[in-house]
Amino acid sequence: MPKIGSLGRYILTAMLGVLLLTGGTVAQANVSETTKAKPTIVLLHGAFADGSSWSGVTSRLQSDGYQVVAAAVPLRGIASDTSYLRGVLAGIPGPKVLVGHSYGGALVSQLADTSGVKSLVYVAAFIPEAGETLGALNSQFPGSELGPDTTTTISYPGGVDLALKPETAQAIFAADIPARQAAVAIAAQRPVAASVFTEPVERTAPAALPKYAVIPTGDHAIAPAAERFMAHRAGARITEVPDASHLVAISRPDAVAKVIERAAR
Repeated sequence: MPKIGSLGRYILTAMLGVLLLTGGTVAQANVSETTKAKPTIVLLHGAFADGSSWSGVTSRLQSDGYQVVAAAVPLRGIASDTSYLRGVLAGIPGPKVLVGHSYGGALVSQLADTSGVKSLVYVAAFIPEAGETLGALNSQFPGSELGPDTTTTISYPGGVDLALKPETAQAIFAADIPARQAAVAIAAQRPVAASVFTEPVERTAPAALPKYAVIPTGDHAIAPAAERFMAHRAGARITEVPDASHLVAISRPDAVAKVIERAAR
């Protein structure tokens, strides 16, 4: 092997330094870009619930490196809740994936035009179009057991709320969740304004925005047939979870998180 002179060694060392420096910079830039490219996942719970209903899904998404915001939905009405949540989204920079459970799906559709939203995920959710009401959509298909016999009304000077009757709530919402766990969730339920089921929605989610739908086939709160109809109509990519209840995000968090991550990618 020929000997390398001092000049050759100098040139070789310089070249290696440049290669190492360039490679390191590119690698760091790629990592940085990958981290920045991951959208924030914004989770909107449904009626009678709060952000804790997303706990299992949140922990999985966070473990996979996603920033997650499980927003507190006021449950005061579609227009009112949409207005409040626009303020929440305004404080979240960068790309976002909006995920709505049940009633939260209607809010996702209303918020879809927010800057930075890249995709929508509907989990056992309503996907209404402009002018429709959630009550009419749910009664259009057989299978929902949510109604006057399974809810109670709370009247107060500002309006009327609905709450679930504890004796029927698990069968309708959480049939695949252990009884003790379901009882704790039901005891902490948050009543929802009755008007959410009769208030027409203002917007249809943009057709060009990618949409995903998780349909639990054991849902007795929103009829699975209604969920399929709305999902097909919206052009959503559908994932059915066999025998899962309306609270599929609690009973099957892995399945739900996988769909959300697919939407995020």
